[in-house]
Amino acid sequence: MLLYNSATHKKEEFTTHTPGHVEMYTCGPTVYHFAHIGNLRSYIMEDVLEKFLRYDGYNVNRVMNITDVGHLSSDADTGEDKMVKGAKREHKTVMEIAQYYTDAFFDDCRKLNIKTPDVVQPATGLIDEFITLVEGLLDKGYAYLAGGNVYFDTSRLERYYIFNDHDEEDLAVGVREGVEEDKNKRSKNDFVLWFTKSKFEDQALKWDSPWGVGYPGWHIECSGISLKYNGEYLDLHCGGVDNAFPHHTNEIAQSESYIGHPWCSHWFHVHHLNTNDGKMSKSKGEFLTVSLLEEKGYDPLVYRFFCLQSHYRKGLVFTWENLDNAAGAYQKLIKKIAALDPADGPVDEAVVSEYREKFRTQVGSDLNTALGVTALYDALKAKTGGATRLAILDSFDQVLSLSLLDKAAAVREEQKKQKASSQGGCTITGEGDPAVDALVLQRYEAKRAKNFAEADRIRDELKAQGIEVTDLPGGASWKRV
Repeated sequence: MLLYNSATHKKEEFTTHTPGHVEMYTCGPTVYHFAHIGNLRSYIMEDVLEKFLRYDGYNVNRVMNITDVGHLSSDADTGEDKMVKGAKREHKTVMEIAQYYTDAFFDDCRKLNIKTPDVVQPATGLIDEFITLVEGLLDKGYAYLAGGNVYFDTSRLERYYIFNDHDEEDLAVGVREGVEEDKNKRSKNDFVLWFTKSKFEDQALKWDSPWGVGYPGWHIECSGISLKYNGEYLDLHCGGVDNAFPHHTNEIAQSESYIGHPWCSHWFHVHHLNTNDGKMSKSKGEFLTVSLLEEKGYDPLVYRFFCLQSHYRKGLVFTWENLDNAAGAYQKLIKKIAALDPADGPVDEAVVSEYREKFRTQVGSDLNTALGVTALYDALKAKTGGATRLAILDSFDQVLSLSLLDKAAAVREEQKKQKASSQGGCTITGEGDPAVDALVLQRYEAKRAKNFAEADRIRDELKAQGIEVTDLPGGASWKRV
C-alpha cells in the first residue's frame, strides 16, 4: 500500500513496526457539542483506512481518545476550556455534557457505518498516567514550572516544526479564536502540560498533582492514551489537517522526548470540508449535523458516499446541490444492484479474487476512494452471473461500508411485495406488512372462487389480529384498528 505521509511530505510504502500488525491512533472528538459533518468527514476517511488495512490482511489495533477536559478554546493554551463552555451553555455539569455528546457522536458514527475503534478512552480516566508522563518530562529536562503550571520546553528540541507544508491558516496558533500571550512561557512555542488553579480558578474538573490541584493540557492526553494502549511504537496517527499544528506537532515533541526514540512512523491528515463561505466550524454558530441531514430527508450514507467520491487530501466543498447529486447517484446504484439476481450463480471465486486484487491496487494507492467507487460500477458490468457480481460488491463494501447489499435486498423485497399484491388483477394496500398482504390476497382469491366459507375464515383470522379489511373494486385495503 502507498500512503502519503504528512511527516515526510511524500507517498511511501506503508510499513509497520511489527509485520502484519498496525498500531493506529485516531484523534477523537472534544465532546462539548455535536460533531458537524466536517468533523465526520475525517472519521469516515479514517474508518475506510482502517477497514482497508484489515481488507489488505493486517491486524489493526485502533485507539481513540475522547477529550472531556483540557481542550481550550484556543490551541495556544488560552481561552476557556471547551467542556466548561459547553456546560455553561446548557446549564449542566461537565460530565453530563461529556456523556451526552459522546453518545451523540457514536450515534452519528453508527448512522454513517463508522466502526467503533478497538479502544475508546476518555481523557478523565487516565489522569495518573498523564501525571507520570509530565513527571518524566520534568526529570529529563524537557519541561519547566512557571506560574504554577508545567510547560514543555521546545528549545530543547533539534526540530520542532514537523508538518511545515500545511496552509498558513492551519499553522497559525489559535488564529480563529484570538491569542492571548501567556507570560509564563519562555518561548511562544512552549505549551502547557499541566494547568493549576493559578491558571483558572473556576475549572470544574481538577485533580491533585505534585504541582498543585489542576488538570492536564490537551496535548499530553493523546500522548498518554496512545503510549498506554498502542505502546512506544505507533505505526499510524490520524486526524484532521487542522490538528497537524500545534496538536500533533506537540504530541511528537513530548512523546519522543519521554520515550527517547522515534514514536510514530506515519501521519495521515484529512483535509477540510468547506462550504461556499469557507471552512466549516462550530465557532460560526450554526453548523451542519447528521441529524440536520436526516431532517431534510437524506440517508446519512448519502453523505458517506459523497465523501468517498473525493480524495481525502483535497478540500471538499459541501452544497445541498452537491449532496442531491450524490443522493441521486447512490439511489441509482442501489437500484442497479437490486436488479441482480442472487440465484444467478454459483459464485465464481476466481472472478471475485481477480476483482478483489484490482480493488486492493486501486484503493491502495493513497486511499483512492474515488477509484473504489468506480470499482463498484465496474463490478456491475462484469461478464459473469448475478451471484458473482453480488459477491464482488459485497467484498468491496467491507471497505466502503455503504450497506449496498442490504439496501438492494430491501428494494428487491419491496418490488416482490408489490408484485405479489397485484397478482390476478388484485391490488392490496395497507401498512406494509407482507404477511397481512398475503392473507388479504388469499381472502380476495377465495371470494373470487366463490369459496365464501374460506373467505370468512380468513376475515375472522385477520379480525382477531386487529386487522380491518375493506373490499375495493379490483382488490382490498386493510388497516389496524
